[in-house]
Amino acid sequence: MSRRVVITGLGPVSGLGLGIKENWAAVSEGRSAVKRIGMFDPSGFDCHVGGEIAELKVKKFVPKSYRKATKVMARDIEMAVVAADFAAKDAALNTPGTMDNGDQISYSGERISAQIGAGLIAADINELTMALADSKDEAGEFDIHKWGQEGMQSLTPLWLLKYLPNMLASHVAIIHDTQGPSNTITCGDSSSGLSIGESLRVIQRGSADAGFCGGAESKLNLMAYMRQELNGRLTKDLNGVGEAGGVVKVFDEDSSGTVLGEGGGIVVLEALEMYEAREKNAGHEPYAEVVGFGASQTVHKESRNLKTDPEGRAIASAIRAALNEGDVSADEIDVVYAYGSGIKAYDVGEAAALKKVFGERLSGMPIVTTKALVGNCGAGGGGFDVCIAAKSVKEGLIPAVVGREKPIEGMQGNSDSESKEIRYALVLSTGVGGQNTAILLKNHRA
Repeated sequence: MSRRVVITGLGPVSGLGLGIKENWAAVSEGRSAVKRIGMFDPSGFDCHVGGEIAELKVKKFVPKSYRKATKVMARDIEMAVVAADFAAKDAALNTPGTMDNGDQISYSGERISAQIGAGLIAADINELTMALADSKDEAGEFDIHKWGQEGMQSLTPLWLLKYLPNMLASHVAIIHDTQGPSNTITCGDSSSGLSIGESLRVIQRGSADAGFCGGAESKLNLMAYMRQELNGRLTKDLNGVGEAGGVVKVFDEDSSGTVLGEGGGIVVLEALEMYEAREKNAGHEPYAEVVGFGASQTVHKESRNLKTDPEGRAIASAIRAALNEGDVSADEIDVVYAYGSGIKAYDVGEAAALKKVFGERLSGMPIVTTKALVGNCGAGGGGFDVCIAAKSVKEGLIPAVVGREKPIEGMQGNSDSESKEIRYALVLSTGVGGQNTAILLKNHRA
């Protein structure tokens, strides 16, 4: 696996905006998208805020011939399609979904892959309610036989296609004609990181020359929201934030829980030699080179895996695997983009993992946590973090560190954005179910 692989296009979407320009400006300044939820009335929940995308009109981001297909796109799918459009255009990549008439396609479809992370998409409550209302017996009780005979008839014939997790990758593949290896990864909050790792391997071994990868998910739906609140993961401390937005406390002694969000990020990976050979905009250059990837599964035998490992042993293992592949020492890492949820137990475990790898140096390192600003975007979070990390490598700017007024032992507190030449950046994701990823980015000019 000797091919060098670079990130050439970024497509983050979040409550901070659409595309890398809007998201980078906000994250670098420490601006928050965490505000009162408007998609539904949150007053019945303990947590009233989230990282909501204000405006998402997917029809603006697909070819005219494909607009009918948007009728069977759940919000998660819409976000992935929009993110992929931003990523392709940012990469100066000509595909059937982005090019103008007369442009030359950058790659044949057989040489482009699509590995995209997805969550377990929640069905629209209003659609289900109408169908259930038609499934009552004479006593007004739900009848499974009525559901099969009459209730389901209230659903559109293509209803299921809106909610299959693999439809994120399917629509992206159809729009951009990616006929190479394709896969959907549904492994919770690690889905994006795992998809980027798989896309990296596909290109390294020569099965494709470029790939769309990352992920997207909306956690701002009633079913997902109820699940997280019943598990005690959401904070009650930000309900009074105004339009300026609130910041989730991460790696902080007073952390009281996380906030849910929606969004993610799709990135374009390319084999370096193929990128250098194809036509593109004058002055265009890669954001970063992906030089290492590690993955692991957390095991906590003491609780029979009912709790996360407070020592972060598996997270540390994933980090070391990425460093080993890149032949990089821990002392060479300039910035870490941590998972950082705001859930105390998970933050303590991740901090312990970082301490195992970086030792005493950790307290002086910038540990950036985007969930403090956009909320937990589930399967999309890792893709969003890779977009921000790659941009920071290229710009030589470490974004503001926020959400840490009282940092837990060994972690750096709040700090303003810092101009600094970044040679290596590390991006982490940790699924609540226990899977972890570490992605090592290098300044390709270094």
